[in-house]
Amino acid sequence: MSSFKYIKPKFFSVMKNYTSAQFMKDIVAGLIVAIIALPLSIALAIASGVNPEQGLYTAIIAGFFISFLGGSRVQIGGPTAAFVVIIYGIIAEHGLAGLIIATLMAGVMLIVMGLLHFGDLIKFIPKTITIGFTLGIAIGIIVGQIKDFLGLNMGPVPAEFLEKMIAYGHNIGSISYITLGIGALAILIQIFWQKISKKIPGSLVAILVTTLLVAYCKLPVKTIGDLYTIKSGLPSFSMPSLSFSLVREMMLPAFTIAILAAIESLLSAVVSDGMIGSKHKSNAELIGQGIGNIMSALFGGIPATGAIARTAANVKNGGRTPVAGMVHALTLLLILLFLMPYASYIPMSCLAGILIIVGYNMSGWRTFVRMVKTAPKSDIVVLIITFLLTLFFDLVIAIEFGMVLAAFLFLKRMSDIAEVRQWTYRDPMEEEKLSEEVDLKFVPKNTIVYEIFGALFFGAANVFTKIEHGEGKNVLIIRMRNVPVMDISGLEALEEILETCKKRDLTLILSHVNEQPYHVMEKAGFIEKIGTENICENIDASLARAEKLAPYNK
Repeated sequence: MSSFKYIKPKFFSVMKNYTSAQFMKDIVAGLIVAIIALPLSIALAIASGVNPEQGLYTAIIAGFFISFLGGSRVQIGGPTAAFVVIIYGIIAEHGLAGLIIATLMAGVMLIVMGLLHFGDLIKFIPKTITIGFTLGIAIGIIVGQIKDFLGLNMGPVPAEFLEKMIAYGHNIGSISYITLGIGALAILIQIFWQKISKKIPGSLVAILVTTLLVAYCKLPVKTIGDLYTIKSGLPSFSMPSLSFSLVREMMLPAFTIAILAAIESLLSAVVSDGMIGSKHKSNAELIGQGIGNIMSALFGGIPATGAIARTAANVKNGGRTPVAGMVHALTLLLILLFLMPYASYIPMSCLAGILIIVGYNMSGWRTFVRMVKTAPKSDIVVLIITFLLTLFFDLVIAIEFGMVLAAFLFLKRMSDIAEVRQWTYRDPMEEEKLSEEVDLKFVPKNTIVYEIFGALFFGAANVFTKIEHGEGKNVLIIRMRNVPVMDISGLEALEEILETCKKRDLTLILSHVNEQPYHVMEKAGFIEKIGTENICENIDASLARAEKLAPYNK
């Protein structure tokens, strides 16, 4: 069982030394986080195109299992803004059945990722891609709220960005200024309330104030109850009907949900680690996220992941164990059972105002602007393309194209830095001044020395074309101390050089071969071809062997 320690949930390790004092702190933190999560869960559900209670189902079911079975001490799971755009698109094209299948598949993918130790590999996704699609998602969320924020009298909002903007333009004359005023009031409350209290979320205050204002003044503003029938009972278990065609169609959306959930949850875990001085278990976290998403889908919820803002609030209010996240889920369950009918009075423009603030806070536009100003051109290209693809197409295409483009640009960068430098012959009897071009080692007259810098892979194997074998020489030394890795293309280039050396009666000597290139050579039988005596530990040993092979020493 020791081999499975990497997926052991944090809950079971932190509870060994659990105290009653920490239990009280966790309860308080869980209650506060639940209050924060309540309006967000409802707003995110509506923005995603599902019923309000489904947001709470997600926060309750997924939130509980993510805390209970995850790899972080303080992670708070639930619906997040990052999923809004992709969920809305899935529902528009495939309906709720498609979303449930995609969420189930994403959960399975996350579990597989955790079992295969993929938790450590997420860090290889470039920041340019995460910043690009985050800003694209944020703008998509904000634009998606325009109808409710302005009170436009129009039909369903299209899923595509350009179609949205065109539809808004056609209906801009139907603005309700009272609705706009309520939405603007909700935004102002959220902005200024944080200066008064950080314990009570501004979003909750905005909901209470605007709901009371609309109800008592009987303002002509649409509420949740005008558009949705709110259910207040327990979520029911439902097994979806699977079909091969639907599973195949949902493969890419499910993969996107899984990748997004993995990135956001692990990023949240890293941030919280820094706040509490702990270390999360990334692979256990992925498995917890996977189980949470599976259970969410089976009980009528939507995709979930670690929520950075709610996790930070949990830490700031004393939460230090998964118990706080479980208390948060149970509190939301009680609200769902006894207080949910009152949610029907919440103005839609208030929820739109809450989501506009959420979108702004998650956008990372300052980081985006800084990258555009300071990053290399290749990184800027990846950043902007990922952003535009997210905004105008969808997240699936953005991540796929962004990763491929980033990989190609990385390979190009690696190939550009790979180079070959020739050593200059020095006669020990000469008293010439040393220059930067002259190496300090004495090179025998029969020897030519080249030093390779950088990885030898398919994109950089052409550096060998710069190697000249030299007239009147019988030894070629290739110094490889600065070659960390080599692939089959690099090996084939070495084999070509060896064959050329044999034709010209040159002895090929390799100096300071690192571990990975050596294993590649050994596996391919290259060590036997060149001879173990011609694989030298360092340049001194290589030059000494070259001296022995000089014609005048034979």
